[in-house]
Amino acid sequence: MGHGHHQIEVKQEQFVFSPKAKRFSIILMVVGLILTGIGIATMDNHSNSHDSQTVAVASHEAHNDASVHNEEHGTQAAAAHEEEHGNVPNEKFGKRVVFHHLDKPASTRIWANMLIVGYFFLMISLTAVMWYAIQYLANAGWSSAIKRVPEAIMTFIPVAFVILLVALFMGKNEIYHWVHYEHLGLKPGDPGYDAILVGKSGFLNSNMLFIFPTVLVVIWYVLMRKLRSLSVAEDSATKGDATFFRKSIKFSAGFAVLFGFTISVVAWLIIMSVDAHWYSTIFGFYNFVTHWVTMITIMAFIVAYLKKEGYLGIVTNEHMHDLGKFMFAFTVFWAYLWLSQYLLIWYAQIPEEMAYYQIRFEDYKPNFLGNFFMCFCIPFLGLLMRSAKRNRYVLAIIGSIMVIGHYHDVWLMVTPGVFGTGMTFGFMEIGMLLLVGGIFMWWVFTALTKRGLIAVNHPFLEESVHHDVGV
Repeated sequence: MGHGHHQIEVKQEQFVFSPKAKRFSIILMVVGLILTGIGIATMDNHSNSHDSQTVAVASHEAHNDASVHNEEHGTQAAAAHEEEHGNVPNEKFGKRVVFHHLDKPASTRIWANMLIVGYFFLMISLTAVMWYAIQYLANAGWSSAIKRVPEAIMTFIPVAFVILLVALFMGKNEIYHWVHYEHLGLKPGDPGYDAILVGKSGFLNSNMLFIFPTVLVVIWYVLMRKLRSLSVAEDSATKGDATFFRKSIKFSAGFAVLFGFTISVVAWLIIMSVDAHWYSTIFGFYNFVTHWVTMITIMAFIVAYLKKEGYLGIVTNEHMHDLGKFMFAFTVFWAYLWLSQYLLIWYAQIPEEMAYYQIRFEDYKPNFLGNFFMCFCIPFLGLLMRSAKRNRYVLAIIGSIMVIGHYHDVWLMVTPGVFGTGMTFGFMEIGMLLLVGGIFMWWVFTALTKRGLIAVNHPFLEESVHHDVGV
């Protein structure tokens, strides 16, 4: 508790969305729209038949120049090659349906990027709810001073989910080869029959693609709204009344358990299934962490901006230091998961798993290595010093690199599986990030104006004011 601190009076603050901030968000949207338009105008206008997608297989040379697998019916040859040369990626476990990007309709790039940006901001909004819930479950006092920031971020859930649904509805046949495959009605022995996709069809089917994420997001959203309503009720409660605080703990526990067990399913369906023959047991958790550290970074941006504008007077350098420490700590944890997933597959040389990294490491090597530098090396070195974690300008620079890096991380999860070789991170990718980023900024800052910035009746607010960590 207070540990001898004198009782203080905390004044309420009302955030005003300034014209300057509005202009900045509009500029982001306009620049994003222009870059997206340039990306669309400069797309390669190729559109081959979907039937060719079921039989096209990309050729990838391994380091020994002998492991080339480019035939639809190459199972026996690949198996013989495996026996001769060891465990290299082969067709034994199902055809690797990977294409050159020119084999896809031009519209595929639009829907794929909408899926990436919608999923990215949806996960950021959802992890904000998870952050909020964890603060209650941990009885965390320090974070109550910045409580309104995650409350505002998590209101973006429906907007991001609508973007994602549009991408799924319009582009499912182009993004997921298993969606197209399920309509072919192939039988064992038919050319193009895929035993792996048939075996996963109970989970990977068009109905599940829409029903499962929609049901889960609706449930998560309802729980989020309940937590926000309890927060609103607490603002109007009598000082010292912990009724709504205790209720928030119960609903936070329900959300944390449900979200923790089900978020992986959404990651499997929407992201991992673009490489339907591949799987990773930590993929869902890896997805959570890449968005978790991004959400913390965005939260640090908003807190630093509010401080700069004269708000959040009770927030000190200690609070910024805590956010910086979280950014640093989960950067290291992200790298641990990234390296663990890669090293275990590389060391074990499991053929059905190696194909995922083969195309990303060989054909997207600059992106693969750049991802590691943006998401780990730069933030690790940049935030290593104590002073860096307390400096809002350093946090802004390093944090911007982190946000772009983790967005690029999601892009790298999706793009090679959808397009195969030849795709680049260009105008459209940057444009959609800026466009939706501007909408996100406008939405979140507008949400901040709806209530006072200080949770004046929160039981642990005094601990946060004094930055009491209980020691």
